[in-house]
Amino acid sequence: MAQKRYGLLEGKKGIIFGPLDEKSIAWQIALAAYREGARFAISNVKVAFRLGNVEELSRLCGDAPLIACDATNSEELDQTFQEAKKHFGRLDFIVHSIGMSPNVRKRRPYEELNYDWFHKTLDVSAISLHRMIASALKQDALNDGASIVALTYIGAQRTFSTYSDMGDAKALLESIARSFGARLGKRGIRVNTVSQSPTKTTAGSGIEGFDLLYDFADKLSPLGNATAEECADYVVTLLSDLTRKVTMQNLFHDGGFSSMGISEEVLQMLYQDRKESSGK
Repeated sequence: MAQKRYGLLEGKKGIIFGPLDEKSIAWQIALAAYREGARFAISNVKVAFRLGNVEELSRLCGDAPLIACDATNSEELDQTFQEAKKHFGRLDFIVHSIGMSPNVRKRRPYEELNYDWFHKTLDVSAISLHRMIASALKQDALNDGASIVALTYIGAQRTFSTYSDMGDAKALLESIARSFGARLGKRGIRVNTVSQSPTKTTAGSGIEGFDLLYDFADKLSPLGNATAEECADYVVTLLSDLTRKVTMQNLFHDGGFSSMGISEEVLQMLYQDRKESSGK
Protein backbone atom coordinates (compact mmCIF):
# COMPACT_ATOMS: atom_id res chain seq x y z
CA MET A 1 0.00 0.00 0.00
CA ALA A 2 1.34 3.43 -0.94
CA GLN A 3 2.47 5.57 1.97
CA LYS A 4 0.64 8.77 2.76
CA ARG A 5 2.26 11.94 1.48
CA TYR A 6 2.54 14.87 3.91
CA GLY A 7 4.46 17.34 1.76
CA LEU A 8 7.11 17.77 4.46
CA LEU A 9 9.87 18.62 1.99
CA GLU A 10 7.88 20.68 -0.50
CA GLY A 11 10.26 23.17 -2.11
CA LYS A 12 13.36 21.63 -0.48
CA LYS A 13 16.46 20.90 -2.56
CA GLY A 14 19.35 18.68 -1.63
CA ILE A 15 21.81 15.93 -2.40
CA ILE A 16 21.81 12.31 -1.24
CA PHE A 17 25.14 10.50 -1.09
CA GLY A 18 25.29 6.71 -1.12
CA PRO A 19 22.36 5.03 -2.92
CA LEU A 20 23.37 1.77 -4.56
CA ASP A 21 20.35 -0.51 -4.93
CA GLU A 22 16.88 -1.14 -3.54
CA LYS A 23 18.31 -2.57 -0.31
CA SER A 24 20.29 0.56 0.59
CA ILE A 25 18.95 2.99 3.17
CA ALA A 26 19.95 5.94 0.98
CA TRP A 27 17.79 4.53 -1.83
CA GLN A 28 14.76 4.47 0.47
CA ILE A 29 15.57 7.98 1.76
CA ALA A 30 15.58 9.22 -1.83
CA LEU A 31 12.16 7.67 -2.50
CA ALA A 32 10.72 9.11 0.72
CA ALA A 33 12.21 12.56 0.10
CA TYR A 34 10.80 12.60 -3.42
CA ARG A 35 7.41 11.47 -2.10
CA GLU A 36 7.45 14.43 0.29
CA GLY A 37 8.13 16.94 -2.48
CA ALA A 38 11.92 17.34 -2.45
CA ARG A 39 14.15 17.73 -5.50
CA PHE A 40 17.69 16.48 -5.21
CA ALA A 41 20.80 15.11 -6.85
CA ILE A 42 21.98 11.55 -6.26
CA SER A 43 25.68 10.86 -5.80
CA ASN A 44 27.94 7.85 -5.44
CA VAL A 45 31.30 6.67 -6.75
CA LYS A 46 31.50 5.85 -10.47
CA VAL A 47 31.71 2.10 -9.91
CA ALA A 48 28.40 2.19 -8.02
CA PHE A 49 26.71 3.62 -11.11
CA ARG A 50 27.91 0.56 -13.03
CA LEU A 51 27.22 -2.08 -10.38
CA GLY A 52 24.05 -0.68 -8.82
CA ASN A 53 20.67 0.45 -10.12
CA VAL A 54 21.16 4.16 -9.56
CA GLU A 55 19.81 5.17 -12.96
CA GLU A 56 16.53 3.46 -12.07
CA LEU A 57 16.39 5.43 -8.82
CA SER A 58 16.92 8.63 -10.78
CA ARG A 59 13.89 7.81 -12.93
CA LEU A 60 11.77 6.98 -9.88
CA CYS A 61 12.70 10.37 -8.42
CA GLY A 62 11.70 12.54 -11.37
CA ASP A 63 14.95 12.13 -13.31
CA ALA A 64 17.05 13.33 -10.41
CA PRO A 65 20.54 14.43 -11.56
CA LEU A 66 23.25 11.79 -11.09
CA ILE A 67 26.65 13.08 -10.00
CA ALA A 68 29.57 10.65 -9.76
CA CYS A 69 31.77 11.59 -6.82
CA ASP A 70 34.37 9.99 -4.58
CA ALA A 71 33.53 11.52 -1.20
CA THR A 72 37.12 11.02 -0.04
CA ASN A 73 38.30 13.43 -2.75
CA SER A 74 37.87 17.11 -1.86
CA GLU A 75 38.24 18.31 -5.47
CA GLU A 76 35.49 15.96 -6.63
CA LEU A 77 33.27 17.15 -3.79
CA ASP A 78 33.87 20.77 -4.80
CA GLN A 79 32.81 19.91 -8.35
CA THR A 80 29.79 17.98 -7.07
CA PHE A 81 28.46 20.92 -5.07
CA GLN A 82 29.13 23.28 -7.96
CA GLU A 83 27.09 21.02 -10.23
CA ALA A 84 24.31 20.65 -7.66
CA LYS A 85 24.11 24.44 -7.40
CA LYS A 86 23.71 24.68 -11.18
CA HIS A 87 20.66 22.42 -10.92
CA PHE A 88 19.04 23.77 -7.76
CA GLY A 89 20.84 26.81 -6.40
CA ARG A 90 21.75 26.56 -2.72
CA LEU A 91 20.73 23.33 -0.99
CA ASP A 92 18.44 22.68 1.95
CA PHE A 93 19.74 19.25 2.91
CA ILE A 94 22.57 16.75 2.60
CA VAL A 95 22.28 13.05 3.40
CA HIS A 96 25.47 11.08 4.10
CA SER A 97 24.90 7.33 3.84
CA ILE A 98 28.41 6.08 3.11
CA GLY A 99 30.38 3.37 4.88
CA MET A 100 32.97 0.74 4.03
CA SER A 101 35.67 -1.28 5.80
CA PRO A 102 38.20 -3.41 3.91
CA ASN A 103 39.17 -5.00 7.23
CA VAL A 104 35.58 -6.13 7.85
CA ARG A 105 35.17 -7.33 4.27
CA LYS A 106 38.34 -9.39 4.50
CA ARG A 107 37.55 -10.49 8.08
CA ARG A 108 40.74 -9.20 9.66
CA PRO A 109 40.61 -9.50 13.48
CA TYR A 110 40.54 -6.16 15.29
CA GLU A 111 43.88 -7.00 16.94
CA GLU A 112 45.46 -7.46 13.50
CA LEU A 113 44.06 -4.59 11.45
CA ASN A 114 45.74 -3.63 8.24
CA TYR A 115 46.40 0.03 8.98
CA ASP A 116 46.24 1.17 5.37
CA TRP A 117 42.77 -0.38 5.24
CA PHE A 118 41.95 1.19 8.61
CA HIS A 119 42.79 4.63 7.21
CA LYS A 120 40.51 3.83 4.26
CA THR A 121 37.70 2.87 6.63
CA LEU A 122 38.00 6.17 8.50
CA ASP A 123 38.31 8.22 5.31
CA VAL A 124 35.30 6.66 3.56
CA SER A 125 33.01 6.16 6.55
CA ALA A 126 33.70 9.26 8.65
CA ILE A 127 36.16 11.83 7.34
CA SER A 128 34.08 11.99 4.15
CA LEU A 129 31.38 13.75 6.21
CA HIS A 130 33.88 16.42 7.25
CA ARG A 131 35.07 16.83 3.66
CA MET A 132 31.48 17.00 2.45
CA ILE A 133 30.38 19.74 4.83
CA ALA A 134 33.62 21.69 4.42
CA SER A 135 33.22 21.57 0.64
CA ALA A 136 29.57 22.63 0.79
CA LEU A 137 30.57 25.63 2.90
CA LYS A 138 33.49 26.48 0.62
CA GLN A 139 31.19 26.42 -2.42
CA ASP A 140 28.51 28.42 -0.57
CA ALA A 141 26.12 25.58 -1.39
CA LEU A 142 23.96 25.58 1.76
CA ASN A 143 20.96 27.70 2.63
CA ASP A 144 20.56 28.97 6.18
CA GLY A 145 18.38 26.51 8.05
CA ALA A 146 19.66 23.53 6.06
CA SER A 147 19.74 20.03 7.54
CA ILE A 148 22.59 17.51 7.32
CA VAL A 149 21.95 13.90 8.34
CA ALA A 150 24.45 11.02 8.45
CA LEU A 151 23.66 7.34 9.03
CA THR A 152 25.43 5.56 11.89
CA TYR A 153 25.13 2.50 14.14
CA ILE A 154 25.22 1.73 17.87
CA GLY A 155 28.59 0.06 17.28
CA ALA A 156 29.96 3.57 17.91
CA GLN A 157 28.95 3.26 21.59
CA ARG A 158 28.96 -0.48 22.20
CA THR A 159 31.43 -3.08 21.04
CA PHE A 160 30.23 -5.61 18.47
CA SER A 161 33.15 -7.92 17.76
CA THR A 162 32.72 -8.42 14.02
CA TYR A 163 31.93 -4.72 13.45
CA SER A 164 35.63 -4.14 14.09
CA ASP A 165 37.08 -0.80 12.89
CA MET A 166 33.67 0.36 11.63
CA GLY A 167 32.80 1.02 15.28
CA ASP A 168 35.75 3.43 15.48
CA ALA A 169 34.71 5.06 12.20
CA LYS A 170 31.13 5.57 13.35
CA ALA A 171 32.34 7.11 16.63
CA LEU A 172 34.40 9.58 14.60
CA LEU A 173 31.45 10.26 12.28
CA GLU A 174 29.23 11.15 15.23
CA SER A 175 31.93 13.42 16.69
CA ILE A 176 32.31 15.27 13.38
CA ALA A 177 28.54 15.80 13.26
CA ARG A 178 28.58 17.36 16.75
CA SER A 179 31.59 19.53 15.96
CA PHE A 180 30.03 20.96 12.81
CA GLY A 181 26.62 21.26 14.48
CA ALA A 182 28.13 23.54 17.10
CA ARG A 183 29.78 25.72 14.47
CA LEU A 184 26.85 26.01 12.07
CA GLY A 185 24.09 26.67 14.56
CA LYS A 186 24.23 30.44 14.10
CA ARG A 187 23.06 29.89 10.52
CA GLY A 188 20.31 27.57 11.69
CA ILE A 189 22.05 24.64 9.98
CA ARG A 190 21.45 21.35 11.80
CA VAL A 191 23.79 18.36 11.82
CA ASN A 192 22.56 15.05 13.24
CA THR A 193 23.25 11.33 13.00
CA VAL A 194 20.65 8.55 12.91
CA SER A 195 21.67 5.28 14.56
CA GLN A 196 19.71 2.66 12.66
CA SER A 197 18.88 -0.96 13.51
CA PRO A 198 20.84 -3.72 11.78
CA THR A 199 19.47 -3.49 8.24
CA LYS A 200 19.71 -6.05 5.46
CA THR A 201 21.61 -3.84 3.04
CA THR A 202 24.24 -5.11 0.62
CA ALA A 203 27.00 -3.72 2.88
CA GLY A 204 25.46 -4.87 6.16
CA SER A 205 24.90 -8.41 4.96
CA GLY A 206 28.63 -8.71 4.27
CA ILE A 207 29.46 -8.55 7.99
CA GLU A 208 30.32 -11.95 9.47
CA GLY A 209 27.47 -13.22 11.64
CA PHE A 210 25.11 -10.49 10.44
CA ASP A 211 22.05 -12.75 10.34
CA LEU A 212 22.56 -13.77 13.97
CA LEU A 213 23.07 -10.13 15.00
CA TYR A 214 19.93 -9.14 13.09
CA ASP A 215 17.83 -11.82 14.83
CA PHE A 216 19.26 -10.94 18.25
CA ALA A 217 18.49 -7.24 17.81
CA ASP A 218 15.00 -8.04 16.55
CA LYS A 219 14.27 -10.17 19.64
CA LEU A 220 15.74 -7.60 22.03
CA SER A 221 14.00 -4.54 20.57
CA PRO A 222 10.46 -3.96 21.93
CA LEU A 223 9.34 -2.71 18.51
CA GLY A 224 11.55 -5.01 16.50
CA ASN A 225 14.18 -3.88 14.03
CA ALA A 226 13.46 -0.77 12.00
CA THR A 227 13.41 -1.30 8.24
CA ALA A 228 15.19 0.86 5.69
CA GLU A 229 11.82 2.29 4.62
CA GLU A 230 10.98 3.22 8.22
CA CYS A 231 14.40 4.81 8.62
CA ALA A 232 13.75 6.86 5.50
CA ASP A 233 10.52 8.21 6.94
CA TYR A 234 12.36 9.22 10.12
CA VAL A 235 15.15 10.92 8.18
CA VAL A 236 12.54 12.90 6.23
CA THR A 237 11.35 14.47 9.49
CA LEU A 238 14.94 15.53 10.24
CA LEU A 239 15.25 17.13 6.82
CA SER A 240 11.99 19.00 7.32
CA ASP A 241 11.25 22.24 9.17
CA LEU A 242 9.52 20.26 11.93
CA THR A 243 12.92 19.57 13.55
CA ARG A 244 14.59 22.95 13.09
CA LYS A 245 15.78 23.03 16.72
CA VAL A 246 17.28 19.53 16.71
CA THR A 247 21.04 19.47 16.18
CA MET A 248 24.24 17.72 17.37
CA GLN A 249 22.16 14.67 18.27
CA ASN A 250 22.76 10.98 17.73
CA LEU A 251 19.19 9.77 17.33
CA PHE A 252 18.49 6.07 17.84
CA HIS A 253 16.07 4.60 15.33
CA ASP A 254 16.29 1.01 16.47
CA GLY A 255 12.97 -0.14 17.91
CA GLY A 256 14.22 0.51 21.46
CA PHE A 257 17.30 -1.72 21.22
CA SER A 258 19.60 0.98 22.61
CA SER A 259 17.64 1.18 25.90
CA MET A 260 17.20 -2.54 26.51
CA GLY A 261 19.15 -4.87 28.76
CA ILE A 262 17.37 -8.17 28.20
CA SER A 263 13.98 -9.29 26.91
CA GLU A 264 11.76 -12.30 27.43
CA GLU A 265 12.39 -13.34 23.83
CA VAL A 266 16.17 -13.34 24.34
CA LEU A 267 15.84 -15.18 27.66
CA GLN A 268 13.72 -17.84 25.97
CA MET A 269 16.28 -18.13 23.20
CA LEU A 270 19.10 -18.63 25.74
CA TYR A 271 17.01 -21.08 27.74
CA GLN A 272 16.27 -23.12 24.63
CA ASP A 273 19.94 -23.10 23.66
CA ARG A 274 20.95 -24.35 27.13
CA LYS A 275 18.26 -27.00 27.01
CA GLU A 276 19.46 -28.28 23.64
CA SER A 277 23.11 -28.20 24.74
CA SER A 278 22.37 -30.28 27.84
CA GLY A 279 20.31 -32.77 25.85
CA LYS A 280 17.25 -32.30 28.04
